[in-house]
Amino acid sequence: MNTKVIRTPPATNIAQMEPMLPQARETDKLLSLASELREKAIKLTANPLPGLNKSLSIILRAMNSYYTNKIEGQHTLPADIESALNNQYSNNQDIARKQRIAKAHLLTEAWGEDYIADKTWREVYCSDLITDIHYQLYSYMDEADRVAENNEPVNEGKFRTQNVTVGIHMPPDAKHLPSFIERWIQAYSKLPDGDMALIGFACSHHRLAWIHPFNDGNGRVTRLHSHLLLHSMGLTSGLWSPMRGLARTHQQYYAHLHNADNLRNGDYDGRGALTEQGLVEWIQYFLRICIDQVTFMESMLKLTDFKDRLGTLLLVEEKKGKSGLKTEALIPLHYIAITGPIERGEFKKMTGMAERSAERLLKALLDYKLLLSDSPKGKVYIGIPLHSLQFLFPKLWPEAESENLNN
Repeated sequence: MNTKVIRTPPATNIAQMEPMLPQARETDKLLSLASELREKAIKLTANPLPGLNKSLSIILRAMNSYYTNKIEGQHTLPADIESALNNQYSNNQDIARKQRIAKAHLLTEAWGEDYIADKTWREVYCSDLITDIHYQLYSYMDEADRVAENNEPVNEGKFRTQNVTVGIHMPPDAKHLPSFIERWIQAYSKLPDGDMALIGFACSHHRLAWIHPFNDGNGRVTRLHSHLLLHSMGLTSGLWSPMRGLARTHQQYYAHLHNADNLRNGDYDGRGALTEQGLVEWIQYFLRICIDQVTFMESMLKLTDFKDRLGTLLLVEEKKGKSGLKTEALIPLHYIAITGPIERGEFKKMTGMAERSAERLLKALLDYKLLLSDSPKGKVYIGIPLHSLQFLFPKLWPEAESENLNN
């Protein structure tokens, strides 16, 4: 969203951010959505293929980075993100800048998940965490990337010191940002566990975006915070995130955010300064996006379906005859997906092949990155290289699939 300096005095009273939650009569209608999301997410965390979790979380971080930056109109090719992780940057300065931004988001997401590992979801509602996310995000970028759209310094990790407008929305006066953030914390961190906390999670995303606390990066920080909230609630296990769904419906995303910015529209639109109906519609949209993402990943992690897709990948590669992959790898690969890492010798025995043939197959799988290991002779675990997505997780990251199909 474009941001520019203005002179009109914006909100200075925290009452101008109300309602923080819909009234009870409206909340009752939202609880079923929150309950559906919570139940589906808890079921998904009991993933029948836990051996995939490590590799899935890595590729999903890259995907999240791609999609959150796509929302901002600054995405780059999936392969360019992969190259950036190997410190390989394009000679094209614009592409290289986008690579750095994508890598920064990915590293910040990983940092955030580690940082909150011993914290409750209530502790994720924290002013210091918001500024830390912002600081981390920009600290991973080059100094030349740390400039806001208004050509002012980003001032990573610090609240803005000037008043701005975002579209037609005027965020709170810069001098009053601490009181608005404190109200945001108080409103959502005190909610009971369970379904009500998820309604608060949805509200908090909009209200933090509405506050617009930084010179730049507000959308990215808000989406990262929501991601970390879900993670701290034990609802993701690194297996899904709202970012894919938000990017795939980005026009609706912006429209619902904008509509919830509106002022109250008459006596039947709540009792706060802002529209209650717009907030309710935002909550419905956001929770449904989350449900859709959980449902999709649930379908991708069915035992027999995944085995069939893995078998198809091996069969296609075997027929090509270039990668060295063979269908004899199916049983041990599927076993690893279910149980986790195993010794290399055990893997080779499970192929049923002679020692030398099994060794060649093991090497081919490592070269293809369908198998990974943390050391030259260490245990092996299943990998999910970008070029395997079209088979293993079709439609998860269509842009990455298309890129590999065209290569």
